[in-house]
Amino acid sequence: MNAREMDRQTLMAMPKERLVDLMFMHIRNMWAVDGLYFLGIEERFGTEGATEIDRNVWEIMGKIEARRLRETMGIKENDISAMMRALSASSWALDLEERKIEVGEERAVVKNTNCRVQKTRLDKGLEEFPCREVRWDYLKTFAREFNDNIVVECSICPPGDHEDDLWCEWIIKMTK
Repeated sequence: MNAREMDRQTLMAMPKERLVDLMFMHIRNMWAVDGLYFLGIEERFGTEGATEIDRNVWEIMGKIEARRLRETMGIKENDISAMMRALSASSWALDLEERKIEVGEERAVVKNTNCRVQKTRLDKGLEEFPCREVRWDYLKTFAREFNDNIVVECSICPPGDHEDDLWCEWIIKMTK
C-alpha cells in the first residue's frame, strides 16, 4: 500500500465530524500562511508590492481551484448555479464566517459581512488590506473556468468605503 492509500484509509476511519473539523483547520492554516507571507512581503516591499504579488498568486489560484473543484465535485454544467456550487466549497468562501450568498439562474451575489482578515489587520494596528483587485482577479478567473460569459462585478471592497457589517459584495452574472 502506498502513502496516499494509507492517508485515505486514515481519513476514512475518522468520524465525519472530526474530518470536517480537520478540513476547516487546514483552510484556516492556508489563510494563516497566506497572511504571514503577505505581511513578510509587505514589510520588505510595501503594501503595493505585496498586493501585486498577492493578486498574481490568487489570479492563478482561481483557475486552479475552479478546475479542481469541478473535477472533485463532478460538476459538468457551466452556468452560474454550477459555478456557485463550486465557489461555495472553495478555500475563499468555505470558511467566510458570516457570508451571505444569493443564487439565481442569471445572477448571484456574495457578501462578506465580517472579514476576519481585515479585522485581524486592524487589531494589529495595520491599515485595511486593499483586497479588491486580489479577490476580483481570483473570482474572475474562477468564473472563466466555468463559462466565458460569466462576469464578476465588485460593488463594495476595500480600499473602497464599506459599512462595518459589509466588507465586500460581489455580483456574478451572465453577459449573454
